[in-house]
Amino acid sequence: MSDIEKIKKIRETTGLSVGEISKAMREAEGDEAKMLEILKSRGVVIADKKSSREIKEGVIESYIHNTKKVGALLSLGSETDFVARNAEFQKLAHDLAMQVASMCPQNVEELLAQPFIKDPSVTVTDLINQHIAKLGENIRVGQFVRFEI
Repeated sequence: MSDIEKIKKIRETTGLSVGEISKAMREAEGDEAKMLEILKSRGVVIADKKSSREIKEGVIESYIHNTKKVGALLSLGSETDFVARNAEFQKLAHDLAMQVASMCPQNVEELLAQPFIKDPSVTVTDLINQHIAKLGENIRVGQFVRFEI
């Protein structure tokens, strides 16, 4: 696989910029696994830098399981309404509401530490950090509530 094909593949997976991926590729000397680790660690660094930014916008998202017996409401905050309206951000909010409905966390800290239900190789914190790096804004889980009959 050529370097360009690797960059395209990783860009499709992560949504990160070609520049960031190219820089990680040079550091990893073409090793794809090492490159993904470098990009993941950069996402954490980016998230740390943005964590002090004020959350002023966001969405309230719901998830109702197909049995209609379990559901969740979750607020997910962003810095701007531009990101709050973004399809990726809204999908993240929906996935997190589904996570709450299925895994029943008791608080935000427990939710953030859980393996993500759609990809257990990453935690919910990792997932949020990936979106912070991709969207360029601080993202924070607010309140959530789970309902069950």
